[in-house]
Amino acid sequence: MWWSRLIALVVKELLAVLRDPKGRAILIGPPIVQLVVFSYAATLEVRNVDVMLLNRDAGHWSEELVARIQGSPRFRQVILTDSPQAVREAIDRQRVTAAITVGPDFSRAVEAGEAADLQVLLDGRRSNAAQIVSGYINQIVLGLAAETPAGQRKVATVIETVPRYWFNPNLIYQWFMVPNLIANIALLIGLIVTALSIARERELGTFDQLMVSPLRTHEIVIGKLTPPMLIGLFHMTVYILAAVFIFAVPLRGSLILLYASSLFYLASIAGIGLFISALSMTQQQAILGAFLFLVPATLLSGFATPIENMPDWLQPITVVNPLRYFLVIVKGIFLKDIPLSEVVRQTLPLLAIAIVTLGAASWLFRRRLE
Repeated sequence: MWWSRLIALVVKELLAVLRDPKGRAILIGPPIVQLVVFSYAATLEVRNVDVMLLNRDAGHWSEELVARIQGSPRFRQVILTDSPQAVREAIDRQRVTAAITVGPDFSRAVEAGEAADLQVLLDGRRSNAAQIVSGYINQIVLGLAAETPAGQRKVATVIETVPRYWFNPNLIYQWFMVPNLIANIALLIGLIVTALSIARERELGTFDQLMVSPLRTHEIVIGKLTPPMLIGLFHMTVYILAAVFIFAVPLRGSLILLYASSLFYLASIAGIGLFISALSMTQQQAILGAFLFLVPATLLSGFATPIENMPDWLQPITVVNPLRYFLVIVKGIFLKDIPLSEVVRQTLPLLAIAIVTLGAASWLFRRRLE
């Protein structure tokens, strides 16, 4: 009759989480809001940038450059000035991200085929935005240079490069962000719900009753593991539907592989949550422990920056991060239709993490019984 005891524990855990109307609202409302808000707000794109322009040349080519910069859709406002001090103040006070100064001999140097004087000052406090804005300005300058007399003489010897973007041809940022959020928000909800389970029992005084019940250690672990996984699968289903029907993200791969790998991903999250919960005496400690793992896991997953760009001593730490592997799976299934072999290769570490963490949680429970 072990299955009846297990079902009773699972039902009890689900009721403990869902019977409170406020608890239900917290589990359903905020994740949906986060998915919608982060899909539009959490972007590394740089648009609507303000720049300042100081034109010290009255020639044709400087006027053409100014017109192209003003007509660029990347820039929200191009502030014209005739004062170098105004340029310095605008950068210092972060009113603009970049300031462009056209030298007094710019047009003459262009006509003569010589190096033209053009200075671009960038705000290094916003390094990512500054680099991207510098790329925008370089594209405009290179386009202008190709139309100058010297550029037209060299056009026959220039190799033209035509970029082609695979998997996201229109560079729609939601195609990158929404699959990432499916994995990140599932990590957040699954980790917190699981971490609170044992700590809540201890605060309510029912943990000792659970220990002296007919339930065995592995039944307690499975009973605590199942409800967060069911809640996680519900959230992931909502996110997948929103990704496909609201954000129009293509689902090129197998939905069966996505759900199968998500079971191992949720099991590894639940294992980490149960381990944190077993170590915590109060719900406050459990929440702090969950966030202590959550923030580094997000930063070390390759979500914002590639793992290959991290320091060599830091990269081995990412091996124990389940989010690292599931991000590859969810983005690969959505955008690339990765094969079964790659899904299995990324799922095996998730299985190992789940076995180790669930085993550690079981050992802590067994110690409590002894």
